[in-house]
Amino acid sequence: MVINLITFASILHKQASVRSSHEVILTELEKYFTVNFIDYKDIDKLSPDDFSIIFIATGGVERLVIQHFESLPRPAILLADGMQNSLAAALEISSWLRGRGMKSEILHGELPETIKRIFVLHSNFVAQRSLFGMRIGVMGTPSSWLVASNVDYLLAKRRWGIEFIDIPMEEVYCLFYQIKDDDIGYEASVFANRAIACREGTPEDLLKAMRLYQAVKIICEKKKLDAVTLSCFSLIEKLGTTGCLALALLNDEGIPAGCEGDLQSIFTLLIAKTLTGQAGFMANPAFINDDLNEIVMAHCTIATKMVDQFIIRNHFETETGIAIQGILHPGGITMIKCAGECLDEYFVSTGQLIENTNYINACRTQARIKLDKSVDYFMRNPLGNHHIILMGYHEKVIHEFMQLNSCKLVE
Repeated sequence: MVINLITFASILHKQASVRSSHEVILTELEKYFTVNFIDYKDIDKLSPDDFSIIFIATGGVERLVIQHFESLPRPAILLADGMQNSLAAALEISSWLRGRGMKSEILHGELPETIKRIFVLHSNFVAQRSLFGMRIGVMGTPSSWLVASNVDYLLAKRRWGIEFIDIPMEEVYCLFYQIKDDDIGYEASVFANRAIACREGTPEDLLKAMRLYQAVKIICEKKKLDAVTLSCFSLIEKLGTTGCLALALLNDEGIPAGCEGDLQSIFTLLIAKTLTGQAGFMANPAFINDDLNEIVMAHCTIATKMVDQFIIRNHFETETGIAIQGILHPGGITMIKCAGECLDEYFVSTGQLIENTNYINACRTQARIKLDKSVDYFMRNPLGNHHIILMGYHEKVIHEFMQLNSCKLVE
């Protein structure tokens, strides 16, 4: 792991003595990292993909740092061990930067804690840079009922570096009709054999759903998409099938895939995958028990790799096509949702998955969850209906990442 230390030292301080003045902290850094010392005059030679820390070596460099404001890495991580009045300078610089809207943090204190913090910051930096340039396919248009889930494409690109790509459903339909049953018969058979039961749905339904999966997958490959959201309900009238199977299998393959053209939720799925390496379960609240602080989350599709077992069902609302009833493993979970037109708000909470419910008046995959945060959030200040469930505890890494990107926590 490489750290670029952009060194700012007063002209009154001899450059040769910078090393000797900060021997303790620099020696400790070099135990864990490959350290490149970069003179502030060479800051423009660094690329956005270089993990850089601003090393405040002495006092009296405040004006010098300000003069290079446009070239500073963002967020600005200031390292100051206190020697040569460096901490005082770092405090003044940090205040100035934050007053101009730049996220800033000072690294100072016990060396073991400083090292740990650098590892966290580097991990978040890598995640942020990996998002840059990612392409999210929007097949069709968001469902009409998602009135609070809009995203401004331009603002999202400026903030996160991601790009939303609109894809007409006609492209999906065209490929769907080109794919023959013989092309996907084997895959359909393998999928059917993995299920512990088939409660509804015919072999013809499964073949249609598998043809749709292949069509969507081809478009993802052709357009080099990193994630995709599908306008599921428009498929039913046109093709007589739903996207539940396609989305489940794409998530299995590491391509975040979401329902209903929900732009905020597909971004959340992408963030979750980037930070944890996991597929998420996109679901909507079905029932809330305020007294027990429990919520039942449900949807008709889920990555089969997330579940212990699954049952082949039909789509709940329309009773057509193929849906999946997944049986999730009880235990710790994390719930997350990113929202806002420029995706600068978020909710996150850990909890316990207590039970796989089987209500007849809710979507097929159902999970009863006891949240660690208050379920009143859903009544008072919800970020839309869809939220993402991850297996395991990931609140800290998600919260850290969103805070470093100046996002607002909603509770």
